[in-house]
Amino acid sequence: MRMSTAQRRARLGVRHLLAERGGSVEEAAQAVVALHGTDPATVFLSAAARAGVKGPEPVERALYEDRTLVRMTGMRRTIFVVPRGLAPVVHHSSTLAVAVRERRLLTRHFEEGGGFDGEWISRVEAKVLEALREHGEATAATLGTVVPELREQLVYAAGKPYEARQGVGTRLLFLMAAEGLIVRQGRPSGSWISGQHRWAPAPEMPPMAVRDAQAELVRRWLAAYGPGTEGDLKWWTGWSLGDVRKALGAVGAVEVELEDGPIGYVLPDDVEAVESEPWAAFLPALDPTPMGWQQRDWYLPQAHRAELFDRSGNVGPTVWWNGAVVGGWGQRADGEVVWRLLEDVGADARQAVERAAAGVGAWLDGMTVTPRFRTPLERSLR
Repeated sequence: MRMSTAQRRARLGVRHLLAERGGSVEEAAQAVVALHGTDPATVFLSAAARAGVKGPEPVERALYEDRTLVRMTGMRRTIFVVPRGLAPVVHHSSTLAVAVRERRLLTRHFEEGGGFDGEWISRVEAKVLEALREHGEATAATLGTVVPELREQLVYAAGKPYEARQGVGTRLLFLMAAEGLIVRQGRPSGSWISGQHRWAPAPEMPPMAVRDAQAELVRRWLAAYGPGTEGDLKWWTGWSLGDVRKALGAVGAVEVELEDGPIGYVLPDDVEAVESEPWAAFLPALDPTPMGWQQRDWYLPQAHRAELFDRSGNVGPTVWWNGAVVGGWGQRADGEVVWRLLEDVGADARQAVERAAAGVGAWLDGMTVTPRFRTPLERSLR
C-alpha cells in the first residue's frame, strides 16, 4: 500500500482536531495522545486550537479541579499533560525508565558536586513526602523552607571555565516525580502561564507490565500520528529501536510505502483514505503536532526550519494551512497577534489564516504569551 503526502496531511488535520474542533479539552489531549507541558502556556493554547472552548478556565478546571488531565514526566524526559486514564501507560512504558537513569545520574552528580550520597538523597525524599502529607500541596519554594536540604547547591565542573551551580531541589523533585512519588497537580502561583506549580503526594499508580504499556502507547500514537516510521516512534518515545519494533509487532502494525521514500506503519484497521475540508490553524510553541514526528519534510519544509526552530530543536509558534506549516506567529508587547507567511498560499488560504489569527487574539483576550524557547521568526515579529 502506498500513502501520499496529501493523505498524510488530511489525516493530520482530522485526527488532531484541526480541520474540525472537538468539544472538550480532554478530547483535545486524547487526539494528540499528550499535550506538551514544558511551557505551561502550550497546554492551554494547544487545547484551545483543538477544542471549542473560550478562555483558559476549561483547561484549568480539567487540570486542577476535575483532574481529568495529569501533568507528568513522560517520553524523552519531557513534561506532558495526559488524559488521566493514560497516565499509567506513560508511567510504565516510559517514565520509570527515565527515573532509573535519572537516579543513577543524580547520585553521581550529588556525590561529585556536593558530597551527598544515596542515603542522603533518600532521607531528603522522605522529608519531602512528610512535608507534603502535612501541608497537602506546596510549591518548590515553600518546600525549600520546610526541607532546607532542598536549598543546597551542587557545583558542576568545579575549577573549570564552565563551572556552574544548581540547586538540589530542582533535580530531586524531578526525580521524585519521575518515580511516581509526587505530582504537579496544584494550581500554580500566578496566572495560567505561570510555571510555579504546587507539588502533592502522587496517587498510587495502577500496576502494568512494561510491554503491555509500550504496546498501548504505540497503538495510541499510530491512531493519532500514523503513518509514522520506526525512526519517528523511536524519537517520540525515547525508547530503543528494539522496544519500538516489539511494540509495533504487538499491535499488528501494517507497513505502508510513503511518498517520500521510507516505510511507515499504521494500525491494521486504519488503511482507508481520510478526507478533510480546508483548514488553517495557529499552533503554539512546542505544540504536539509539529513535534509529533522526527521526519518532518512532508509537513514542514526544510526552508522554514531556521526561522521556526531554536538551536535545540524546539519549535516556535506555527501557522498551518491544510496540513502543512506555512508561516509563524507571535505577539507584540501590547498583546497584538502578528504573523508572517513563509510562502505564497493564495488568497483563499490567506483569508483563512486571517480568521485563525483573529480567533487566537480573541481567545487570548489581551494576555501576552512569550514562549519559553524563543525562535528567530517569533523574536522578529515581537
